[in-house]
Amino acid sequence: MLISIVAPCYNEEDVLDRFHEEVQKVAEELLPLGHDMEFVYVDDGSGDRTLTVLERLADLDARVRYVSLSRNFGKEAALLAGLRHTSGDSVVVMDADLQHPPELIKRMVDLHGQGHDQVIAKRTRTGDGMTRTLTARLYYRLVNRLVDVELVDGVGDFRMLSRRVVDAVLGLTEYNRFSKGLFAWVGFPSTTFEYENAVREAGRSSWTFRSLLNYGLDGLLSFNNRPLRAALHLGTVLLTIAGLYTAWIVGAALINGVQTPGYVTIITAVTGVAGVQMIMLGVIGEYTGRIYYEVKGRPHFLVKATNVKRAKDLIP
Repeated sequence: MLISIVAPCYNEEDVLDRFHEEVQKVAEELLPLGHDMEFVYVDDGSGDRTLTVLERLADLDARVRYVSLSRNFGKEAALLAGLRHTSGDSVVVMDADLQHPPELIKRMVDLHGQGHDQVIAKRTRTGDGMTRTLTARLYYRLVNRLVDVELVDGVGDFRMLSRRVVDAVLGLTEYNRFSKGLFAWVGFPSTTFEYENAVREAGRSSWTFRSLLNYGLDGLLSFNNRPLRAALHLGTVLLTIAGLYTAWIVGAALINGVQTPGYVTIITAVTGVAGVQMIMLGVIGEYTGRIYYEVKGRPHFLVKATNVKRAKDLIP
């Protein structure tokens, strides 16, 4: 079996050599078992010497394939580029910062051999702060009440995929991609195992609070239309309340005569309704924006340089 390792890279020059050494060790251990490897690195428009390091690795190891994107398109686009440039019978998706331990690939291969199309690594929350752990649990509890697929806390992109799963994911051509949800949506027999959280070997993570928030919103909006349905229900409730309040005001005026209207009541009602309207417009705007990007039909990424020579792989 040929196993393709897909590793998106963004400013990872400090850790790439160490990462490649580790996956090489795993490749050597699997070779006597009849498994070969190729390493597909995707430079997602890095601003450091990541591409230079990848070119050197490709010169030293004929199994190295690299794809350098014309700019930073984001991890989802880089992951898609990596999957499109694989030729393995199975694919392992992992980060290049060694937070996904390469030694777990052997366990994935064993579980894959038992008939599982997806072998998913679930990291524990060991070492995470209480605030981050609590926030993650609340997020997953909320999102799983809304989305059409099940998202599991601690489960990310680190997994082994069979070729038919890879082909199924590549067949989903949507522009706004949320891979964790796409992997869950395609289904196929899957199994999950846990591993201890590992620290980053070098460099700094590019994930900021803002990017994590946007990523969470992508997961919420990509697999359901319930926020739109909730906006409709909320509008119906507000209309009902407004109708009852109007009836109460008219009734009070008929019985007691017209009194001085309450300033606080009016301001509260106007402000509250205006806030709800802005929220509903924001929800509608999010979905409209996604439609806007889909209908333009732009490619997910553009390739600047690659050592993959097959012509069909150069088309993003």
